[in-house]
Amino acid sequence: MRASLLQIAVNEDETVEGRRLRAAALVREQAGADLVVLPELWTTGAFAFEEFDAAAEPLRGPTHEVMAKAASDAGVWLHAGSVPERGPDGRLYNTSLVFSPAGELAASYRKIHRFGFDKGEAVLMGAGREPVTVRLADTTTLGVATCYDLRFPELFRSLVDAGAEILVVPAGWPERRRSHWTLLAQARAVENQAFVLACGTAGTHAGVPQAGHSIVVDPWGEVLAEAGADEEVLTVDLDPAKVARTREQFPALKDRVLGLEPPRR
Repeated sequence: MRASLLQIAVNEDETVEGRRLRAAALVREQAGADLVVLPELWTTGAFAFEEFDAAAEPLRGPTHEVMAKAASDAGVWLHAGSVPERGPDGRLYNTSLVFSPAGELAASYRKIHRFGFDKGEAVLMGAGREPVTVRLADTTTLGVATCYDLRFPELFRSLVDAGAEILVVPAGWPERRRSHWTLLAQARAVENQAFVLACGTAGTHAGVPQAGHSIVVDPWGEVLAEAGADEEVLTVDLDPAKVARTREQFPALKDRVLGLEPPRR
């Protein structure tokens, strides 16, 4: 299968609507790919905390409308990154949208681990509660996570337990911690014997330079492709069957002990 990661630049001189339309055009250019991935909070910028409330939209809001059409036009599975969602309860959430090649909303995921250490996203947005996987026809299963989630291996293990073979991580990761980005993406791939597709943003969000360097890692931890710092489309061909082969050749997951049963009391 062919996957394209769209490392969008988020800059203050472009309107949200303009960036939304530009991203949709980039999705359409990926016709022929199987899966296209956008970054986290690319409509506003992951560090533009003061804009979250004004830019928040319902789950089936303008980004849903534009991305659903783009997925359908290109005939691709589209992980449309995440948007600031205003839920029916009025609370904000960092919510990812996944569309089928028919333009149908196949899944949504509210980010579980919120970044900020009692400020920023951590106080402005509610937390998701449920891990989310998406079956791509008869090809493979995606496990969905977002940015700061990458630091919490237990989430990824739960996705693998639910059948995930490709772990997709849209992010707005800062440049100053780029070494962690690469290290953690490889760690999640190795420990779960799964592909990791980590798609970041370029540009600067509210004065915070972004890491870029979107990365695709195979189940052995080998980096198959890595972007630079600027806006870029990163395309790579994957063999989903490599996951099963890796797990058979080196069956470490079968030796798990902790986390398989409730603790004894």
